[in-house]
Amino acid sequence: MKTVLVASSKGGVGKTTIATHLAAHAALAGESTVLVDADPQHSSTRWAERRAGLDSAVLPIDGSARHRKVLAAVPEGTTRLIIDAAAGAMADDLDAYLEAADAIVVPVLPSALDIDATVGFLNTLARHPHVRRGNTRVGLVANRLRPWTNASQQALYLLAQWPYPVVAQLRDSQAYVMLVGLGRSLFDYHSAQVREHQDDWTPLLKWLKK
Repeated sequence: MKTVLVASSKGGVGKTTIATHLAAHAALAGESTVLVDADPQHSSTRWAERRAGLDSAVLPIDGSARHRKVLAAVPEGTTRLIIDAAAGAMADDLDAYLEAADAIVVPVLPSALDIDATVGFLNTLARHPHVRRGNTRVGLVANRLRPWTNASQQALYLLAQWPYPVVAQLRDSQAYVMLVGLGRSLFDYHSAQVREHQDDWTPLLKWLKK
């Protein structure tokens, strides 16, 4: 079972959007996919419930209990586990999830305040034994970018100075809000309108396959 933890100490950075899209992509590829929803707002759970009637359904699990108890509830035969961590959690709060994760995806918004707010979280990750030894990889996702703006370009420059790679640059789009509300993802569609946005995810998906 491959396990991906989507986490950030900063709220409102797009964790649920990324977690649900990764879950949808895995399910559409034929993976038996479970989505642990540890966020108190339970947006991931509602997304999965709206998707329940599709062939590419994703099983939601309440992640509000103790982590080890949550992981024990993952059904046998699950091949992809996506964990949508609670906002505000630092590495010390994620214990068993960090031990189980093959990769950690950290969304960051393109503003100096958001970047500064993420530094503390990344520092706590760096001290975790699995991350320190290289057993668990960490990748940054620059989210809600507006590539034509100086702010986004400056943010990418700042992120490039950090020891973790930027594994995706996702452009700002209201489509993500609509898709989460429908229980869908960009990967459920094949029109030219969504193809460019789908391409934004390719580097992240390749990185997770390593």
